[in-house]
Amino acid sequence: MSKFPVKNHNVNRFSSRPTAAVKRPRGPRKVVIFNKPFDVLPQFTDEAGRSTLKDFIPLTDVYAAGRLDRDSEGLLVLTNDGKLQAQLTQPGQKTGKVYYVQVEGAPDEAALVQFRRGLELKDGMTLPAGIEIVAEPEWLWPRNPPIRERKSIPTTWMKVTLYEGRNRQVRRMTAHIGFPTLRLIRYSMGDITLQDLALGAWQEIQYP
Repeated sequence: MSKFPVKNHNVNRFSSRPTAAVKRPRGPRKVVIFNKPFDVLPQFTDEAGRSTLKDFIPLTDVYAAGRLDRDSEGLLVLTNDGKLQAQLTQPGQKTGKVYYVQVEGAPDEAALVQFRRGLELKDGMTLPAGIEIVAEPEWLWPRNPPIRERKSIPTTWMKVTLYEGRNRQVRRMTAHIGFPTLRLIRYSMGDITLQDLALGAWQEIQYP
């Protein structure tokens, strides 16, 4: 059980995308959680020599369920089970993903309402999303390097719940309502959370 309780926002969500047929692995199922640091790619190889999962996780038969961009931090779930990957990532499964987001500026309720109703981005309308202003999480680790803050502009922490996973979606959505993302941490995918995992650490878990 996580010592940091998390509850997905209760929003209306829907998707018309079909769910592809997937199979369970032939061998034992593996589910790994990883607390990804900033500036680490969510993959095991990189021809440019950048930091990857291989620098932290000595496994070869698991793959990331969804992406977590190089400049984002927090929970990455890896598994050899295609069915679980689909359950966690396909919009039709309605699996909530919770992020803690630090933005530049101070969003008002009107901006949050836009976010909750869905936003028209270049790749189409987003699903309704949960969003609320929160205090900076007490469990949060320092980022290396720190974000660049401007003394004349305040920053705000928000908790965001998404039910889809488009490319850089949270960042594009906060920018759309006028508040650029400075820092982005994924805390949970469904009922899988970071627990108390240290930054850069991984752990194999039992999952139903």
